[in-house]
Amino acid sequence: MWAVPKPKYRNALSEEGDITVNIGGVRVVLFGDDLKRYPESRLAELSNCSAHNPELISTLCDDFDPGRNEFYFDRDPDSFKCIIDVYYFDEIHIKSGICPICFIKEMEFWKIDQSVLDECCKSYLSEKEEELKEIANKVKAILEDLDVDQCITRTQRCQKYLWRLMEKPDSSLAARIIAIASFLSILVSAVVMCVSTIPELQVKNAEGKLVEHPTMEAIETVCMLWFTTEFVLRLASSPNKVRFALSIMNIIDFMAIMPFYVVLSLTLLGTTSMMELVNVQQAVQALRIMRIARIFKLARHSSGLQTLTYALKRSLKELGLLLMYMGVGIFVFSALAYTMEQSHPETLFRSIPQSFWWAIITMTTVGYGDIYPKTTLGKCNAAVSFLCGVIAIALPIHPIINNFVVFYNKQKVLETAAKHEVELMELKSGGQAHTKQIVEKEKCHCIVRTTQQRTAAWH
Repeated sequence: MWAVPKPKYRNALSEEGDITVNIGGVRVVLFGDDLKRYPESRLAELSNCSAHNPELISTLCDDFDPGRNEFYFDRDPDSFKCIIDVYYFDEIHIKSGICPICFIKEMEFWKIDQSVLDECCKSYLSEKEEELKEIANKVKAILEDLDVDQCITRTQRCQKYLWRLMEKPDSSLAARIIAIASFLSILVSAVVMCVSTIPELQVKNAEGKLVEHPTMEAIETVCMLWFTTEFVLRLASSPNKVRFALSIMNIIDFMAIMPFYVVLSLTLLGTTSMMELVNVQQAVQALRIMRIARIFKLARHSSGLQTLTYALKRSLKELGLLLMYMGVGIFVFSALAYTMEQSHPETLFRSIPQSFWWAIITMTTVGYGDIYPKTTLGKCNAAVSFLCGVIAIALPIHPIINNFVVFYNKQKVLETAAKHEVELMELKSGGQAHTKQIVEKEKCHCIVRTTQQRTAAWH
């Protein structure tokens, strides 16, 4: 039997309303005046219930022993041990090792409101709920990919098949080949863009100016045709065109394709006098530079780059503190350097804004050597500045790495949980068609219910 704490407000031991409950084989004696603090709870209803009303008792508990006046519940005793604290401390704390989602189900059974949860447990609960939603979404996506033949019309089947082919590399061998070809096209395009700027590999046009080699332009054109075809097919097969258009990665894809056609239009449709305008030439050059956006297309095929992006987003606070520290240090050390170097006749520090450049390259330990102190005090100031810069840069490194590792491991666990859940659902349902109906009918609640305990154990 548990030793439950006696509250200070209990002045006498009154047996009126006291009940004995058996939770999963563990007996607990509860005082009626304590249970009345939450009159709408299940235990308070039991304490007010008469032993001569078996119908009402049967709706509140699993079994009842009139001889021992003991109520039986087939519930988790560990969760109940946490829930019973609300009658004595007015708050509940979820102990380690208990699935928070299962614990909420226990609270609903005992008719305890979630507002009594401790703040730390609420945040932990919301995090677990988000993870379970991600698992449900992953499972739903997997089932939808497996259910191409269930589409109503032939057009819908073709659209879904094309979407899987372009977006799901693991769905088939053809999809994997397309993903590899897209990855290689990005690399080839990036290499060609860099190599084409080498003067030895360029040719002279009719005006004697160096331009890209025709072979490089041909390779560039082939890559752009591939990117265009891929983008159009993905847009045509997308089930949600608006969401597709607003996606960051798709915007990057469009920005990587657009400069090629703009430059091509200006070259083919523009007159000679128009192309000789300085503004037009600068615009063409700017559009050519925008081709570097293609390298960001690699993020679509690299989970590591996506994880790094998420880690940086989660570390915005640490990065903001780093920029603040660096900004303060740059201002302070540049002002000190300007003041200390004024006594030297050949000083390189002409103004404080000019000294900002020296402070930046010193605190980041770059040190180009184009500007440097010449006085003893200036050198001491420089030594302190780069030491402070090293410390300031090193401080946020651990949180960023930790966020990266946590998110990467989390994604691996969620993917594994989703795949295991699909396998279990197929075994239980006897076929993926029936599994699909279950998901659509219950809106993935079955996924959450069967996954929650395994997810908590893995974490």
